[in-house]
Amino acid sequence: MRYYLLTLGCPKNVVDSEGMAHLLGQAGHIPIETPEDADVLIVNTCGFIGPAKDESIAALRELGEIKRNGQLLIAAGCLVQRDNGELMRDVPQIDAVLSTRRWYEIVDLIGRLRNQSYGDIPDDGWVNPIDLSLPRQAMGASAYLKIADGCSAPCSFCTIPGIKGPWRSKPVEQVVREARQLVEQNVLEIVLIAQDTTAYGYDRGERDALALLIDRIVEAVPELPWLRVMYAYPGRVTPRLVETMARHPQVCHYIDIPLQHGHRDVLRRMKRPSDWVAKETIRRLREAMPDIAIRTGFIVGFPGETEEEFQGLLDFIEEMRFDKVGVFTYCQEPDTPAGLMPH
Repeated sequence: MRYYLLTLGCPKNVVDSEGMAHLLGQAGHIPIETPEDADVLIVNTCGFIGPAKDESIAALRELGEIKRNGQLLIAAGCLVQRDNGELMRDVPQIDAVLSTRRWYEIVDLIGRLRNQSYGDIPDDGWVNPIDLSLPRQAMGASAYLKIADGCSAPCSFCTIPGIKGPWRSKPVEQVVREARQLVEQNVLEIVLIAQDTTAYGYDRGERDALALLIDRIVEAVPELPWLRVMYAYPGRVTPRLVETMARHPQVCHYIDIPLQHGHRDVLRRMKRPSDWVAKETIRRLREAMPDIAIRTGFIVGFPGETEEEFQGLLDFIEEMRFDKVGVFTYCQEPDTPAGLMPH
């Protein structure tokens, strides 16, 4: 059968979609780029914040409107995990849903739908797909490698812990095996990702596990030209991690650290590390790697943010001289502590 796969949201979703693509290919299904000609329509959704949820619903509705008799429409990903019943009501053309922890059952789900014996595979248990050693179908010269899933950070604005569950780190050898498979598919750059890459191994009681993982990847796959680290957490960028990044020529002098704000009072309401923690982290990185590029992101309009606090953010950005900055308007999410704050 021919399938059309649309991926929305973050790089973590890209990794899951590549896993689905590999499994579908193994089962003989053929990817195509025109939904009108597909037998199966799959949308890997994002439900992190309101606009992402709206985009996912709009995409599903658009496909639902062109869906013909005999076509299957499957919704997968975070929005399914978050709003399963509501999603089915909003888009009645959906034939089945597949939660974030069950994406690897995509082939089984299609088979059951064809036999008219199964309607969906929701999250009916604590299944951990990162324990499974599943190959990926790389989509280009650069590929994301998800080293962990879930999050246990207490950020007051974030829905991810409720959607993805707590931290769950992949075993080191599994990560190394995936890195080797990607290089065998002619991938030139591997980007390590997770909700928080610097929390890698925390669920196993390990510290500095990310530094050790980088050592292991470089040792096991020396032909890999570039290794990049994204989604670090201020305060968890340890001296050993910085030293490891600086020591290996393959590791790009680049890091993405979402700081969320630059004023300590806003950061306190966000339940994020203070501004001095961020400053010390950045100082340490630049001292070891003077040419490092640092990207970050900030939220504006957080509940209670004053003009003084906003100006504090601007001053912080000017002081720290980031190489790239993403700025996002706060989205009120009702199932978070920040969603209950006056806004």
